[in-house]
Amino acid sequence: MSTATCQVVGFLLSILGLAGCIAATVMDMWSTQDLYDNPVTAVFQYEGLWRSCVQQSSGFTQCRPYFTILGLPAMLQAVRALMIVGIVLSVIGLLVAIFALKCIRIGNMDDSAKAKMTLTSGIMFIISGLCAIAGVSVFANMLVTNFWMSTANMYTSMGGMVQTVQTRYTFGAALFVGWVAGGLTLIGGVLMCIACRGLAPEETNYKAVSYHTSGHNVAYRPGGFKASTGFESNTKTKKIYDGGARTEDEGQSHPSKYDYV
Repeated sequence: MSTATCQVVGFLLSILGLAGCIAATVMDMWSTQDLYDNPVTAVFQYEGLWRSCVQQSSGFTQCRPYFTILGLPAMLQAVRALMIVGIVLSVIGLLVAIFALKCIRIGNMDDSAKAKMTLTSGIMFIISGLCAIAGVSVFANMLVTNFWMSTANMYTSMGGMVQTVQTRYTFGAALFVGWVAGGLTLIGGVLMCIACRGLAPEETNYKAVSYHTSGHNVAYRPGGFKASTGFESNTKTKKIYDGGARTEDEGQSHPSKYDYV
């Protein structure tokens, strides 16, 4: 799979995951009434994150929102927070991913900037998917706990006779939508992170070799060389013979025996 294809597939999966998370959050069927061993079938109850509904056999449905926040269970508030955080992160990651697509050119944006934006959006999608999966799983665990506690209270130790009728709730359709949406968002984020490696430019290391150009006057020494530009005064220019250095002025003021040869 090429880099552009991987990026586009991850982007589309993340869009589907975001749509699924929004749909699961606003749905009312997070928990539905368990009709097993329930003699009353004329009324069907189901609850969501924001309201509870009652559906009658005639088809009439009445919903009542939760008018309190502090009176709700702490686990329900935690699930709300996880789903909202997941949606917000998905929206931000989606906006970043639009500008990071390889098929879209904006100004002079290079591939390295697109790679960083792709990685950022991928991380946001991964965190969003984990938040959605965690929120749905926490709510499902709460349903399982309440279901078995209600079942234990319904039956007594005398022959298993049913003494009271209690409303038990089981998994609703919103839970499965949330699990699928979280998985799609998570997979989309992973694909975006994989596409980041293909967008990043490869760095090549070369061995650096420095070259020094000589000027007009070069003074050679046993340990190296010294180059001058020729614009310095004659009094600072040095000539070196056999490892010793002296200036031209000194050579002219103090004649040696070689000057008479």
